[in-house]
Amino acid sequence: MSDSYYAGFDLGGTQLKYGVIAASGQLVFKDKAPSPPDITRLMTLIGSIWEELEQRFGQKIKAAGFGFAGFYSLTKKRILYSPNYQTLNNFPLVPQLKRVIPVPFFIHNDANLAAFGEYMFGRGQLVQSLVFLTVGTGVGSGLILEGQLWQGRGGFAGELGHITVNPEGLLCNCGNTGCLETEVSAPALVRNYLNFSGKREKQLTAKDVYLRAKSGDGAARKSFERCGYFLGIGLSIVINLLNPEKIIIGGGVMDSGRWLLSPAIAEAKKRSIEVSFALCRIEKASLGNDAGLMGAAAWARHQLNRGKALTSPGSKK
Repeated sequence: MSDSYYAGFDLGGTQLKYGVIAASGQLVFKDKAPSPPDITRLMTLIGSIWEELEQRFGQKIKAAGFGFAGFYSLTKKRILYSPNYQTLNNFPLVPQLKRVIPVPFFIHNDANLAAFGEYMFGRGQLVQSLVFLTVGTGVGSGLILEGQLWQGRGGFAGELGHITVNPEGLLCNCGNTGCLETEVSAPALVRNYLNFSGKREKQLTAKDVYLRAKSGDGAARKSFERCGYFLGIGLSIVINLLNPEKIIIGGGVMDSGRWLLSPAIAEAKKRSIEVSFALCRIEKASLGNDAGLMGAAAWARHQLNRGKALTSPGSKK
């Protein structure tokens, strides 16, 4: 049994996923819980989860990583704005987490850490530059450039979900109009289907649209084609700007596989510089829902080795 473990927390708008990796990188435990609607209950939940992890692993967890949905400021050490989980906005995360986490811990944007997870353990292994996108309720993304997580001046780099792909599109939760997120996410897929089919279904989900596309529903297939069209525009922007080795796409909507990816790749090819597109592989992510928690744990291991922990008063270095 390993002498060192690292915990990872991946907080999204609907679920808090968490787990533990061994020093070797092997995922040895994972679980999830519904994301509480308010910040007080979230901190209580994290505290109770930590107690559970201590019961399982004793004092062998050396550090913890937290991926939170939103714009995490490296200087202010808090989420300045979370479009899809607004209870995090400007909350003093560090002092509150220090009350319940007795080991060094590290915080970052959830999609950045999912990108790091795919880079370390998934489809991103053995490459030096990759772009990761996760397409679900929203669109998250992260960049690995020259083997390093690219954070930007304040920690806000890689927000590809908020590049403009449709200037005449809908208002996004971030305040912009026509973001990639408004055209490619699960709500966009459902909206497209209702528009194309003329139906008025209140409980329709993205999974329903996928199942209908599989069964031959023309409106469902057109819905994926429209999302794929805008995703392809976004991918071409990334390819022309960064010339990456790989683009890795994950998230719940990507469970549909070719229905979204095929039109996206076709559109990206049309709009990309030919030589740059030829050098870029576009693939489905391999870690699924584990990318974020594994990336958070691996980030904690990585940062601990560099001595940049946000330590609590009683922690052991």
